[in-house]
Amino acid sequence: MSAPLQVRNTLEFAAEHAMHRAARYLGGLQQRDGHWCAELTADTTLESDYILFQLWLYAPQDGQWEPPTRPLIDKAVRAILERQLPDGGFNIYPKGPSEVSASVKAYFALKLAGVAVDDPCMERLRDRILDLGGIQAANSYVKVNLSLFDLYPRQYCPSIPPEVVLLPFDFLYQMSAWTRAIVVTLSIVHAANPCRPVPEGLNLDEIWLPGASPAWSFQKDRRWLTWHNIFLTADWILKWWERHGSKSIRQRAIEKAKEWMVERLRHSDGLGAIYPPMMYSVMALDVLGYAPNDPLRVEALRQFNNLMVDDGERFFFQPCFSPVWDTGIGAYALGQTDSRHPALRRAADWLLAKEVRRKGDWAVKRPNTEPSGWAFEYGNEFYPDIDDTAMVTLALSEAQSSDPAAQEACQKRALDWLLAMQSSDGGWAAFDADNNWEFLNKVPFADHNAMLDPTCPDITGRVLEALAAHHIDRNHRAVRRGVEWLVRNQRPDGSWYGRWGVAYIYGTCFALRGLAASRESDREAHVLRAGEWLRSVQNADGGWGESCASYDAGLFVPAESTPSQTAWALMGLIAGGDENSLSVQHGIEYLLETQRADGSWDEELATGTGFPKVFYLDYHLYKDYFPLLALTSFVKTRDHSNG
Repeated sequence: MSAPLQVRNTLEFAAEHAMHRAARYLGGLQQRDGHWCAELTADTTLESDYILFQLWLYAPQDGQWEPPTRPLIDKAVRAILERQLPDGGFNIYPKGPSEVSASVKAYFALKLAGVAVDDPCMERLRDRILDLGGIQAANSYVKVNLSLFDLYPRQYCPSIPPEVVLLPFDFLYQMSAWTRAIVVTLSIVHAANPCRPVPEGLNLDEIWLPGASPAWSFQKDRRWLTWHNIFLTADWILKWWERHGSKSIRQRAIEKAKEWMVERLRHSDGLGAIYPPMMYSVMALDVLGYAPNDPLRVEALRQFNNLMVDDGERFFFQPCFSPVWDTGIGAYALGQTDSRHPALRRAADWLLAKEVRRKGDWAVKRPNTEPSGWAFEYGNEFYPDIDDTAMVTLALSEAQSSDPAAQEACQKRALDWLLAMQSSDGGWAAFDADNNWEFLNKVPFADHNAMLDPTCPDITGRVLEALAAHHIDRNHRAVRRGVEWLVRNQRPDGSWYGRWGVAYIYGTCFALRGLAASRESDREAHVLRAGEWLRSVQNADGGWGESCASYDAGLFVPAESTPSQTAWALMGLIAGGDENSLSVQHGIEYLLETQRADGSWDEELATGTGFPKVFYLDYHLYKDYFPLLALTSFVKTRDHSNG
């Protein structure tokens, strides 16, 4: 029996050493004011949309297009072409297949920027687009964007009417937070029906698939009475309304949409503080008649341009900034490792200063709740989110600020807000409660796959973990309901779906951590099944990896091991009571073997999720603070079992 004990002791020693190296590395990344903010990257659609946006901002003169941002456009072209796949197309996640919408966006951007259509890169891209179904197969937002320049027929784009802000039953707030920010701004632009000029001779005729209808996405179901058919009929009515409807109602809707947008612009770092509505808000201000030098428009454009990274060697756009998220996880990871770490007080002070104290969109459904919570970004007061708030409250359970009384009051407000934001089904979502009108997924412009903000296992588990860290245990009704929701929503194979991280490994990790924090027995069948599932999908190298293709398949799709996903699997297994299996040992060994000399890890694949099947994210610190958490969990658990 002595050999296994010796192996364990050696592994524990190595894990503890790696843990301290990782903590030193992470601590060294903290900014002087106490926060962390890593780069957040995505696919080429951001750079492609940037080039399109320049055409909106700087119209051609005498058919020629020479915008003042030409040097930046050239950099964007290089950034796009660097990521072209061997088959000519562009993907939406690293090592993924070509995707038609990203490829169409790239083709338009490259052609607009002056890349010759007979250039080999364009020829290969054009062929790949046609193989994927042509421009007709792109999603609605691509078509809407192109229709602004008369490059896709307006009649074959979904209607986005500003009258949506006038509908009863708080209809606008039945959409997800990010969707409503896009819909309101696009509806203003849509109502103006702009036809912006393009450079002389520019068209996209060559990427139309011959014989395929431009209205293919408007084909009705064979069954007569379906939500899809109902919304297609509604779209036909809306198009009639645009031509013949009441001008006074339309004007009232535009005015209310403008008020909604302007109010949120004035209390955020750009509308929603995320790329698409930030871009569309500038377009909306333009069609509303705001002058280029109007302070509101100047600030909206400045915030959009702040998303640009141009350091002389690299050029790309971030979809947003992630300081609160990074600081919450970073501080929690360091606090778990060393409760006296000097970085913790600075982090706590910075986080307390970022608490949201304004009622936002969430208050439509929770009007009597005192404002609190944290947004994902630096400034986004209308959109604190539940996941960030849970993560920050976890961090504050480990970090003591310079003002303990203020921290205690802040924590109480945040916990009350989290409890109030529980949905009626017992789970928690990202921004809203009870955002679950499923039929809205059949709206013609819902093909960005994010029309709703449903409750999900990863956020529900994290909220339960946060509540437990502040001594709200399963004697509380909200905790019992959250646990019951998780048990009900476990998949037959034992995993849980991860909405905001890739994918089933992520969901399973945080569901198990939430259950463990809520004192669910690790002998329960659902906990044991989850552990068996995690062990069953481990890679031969000892790590874990999962592809973004899991979302398309609706089940786990393996990929090469990554530090973040290995960490999630280990955290889930340990939370489920497994600290001694060979799976855990090999997973720890994988993290030890792949750790760099400076205490960090490398990671190529995207493991963050924006919109499943549509948009994925590479959080550049996931590869560092989650392995630190996994190592710390392992060391603490083994110390406890040996002690």
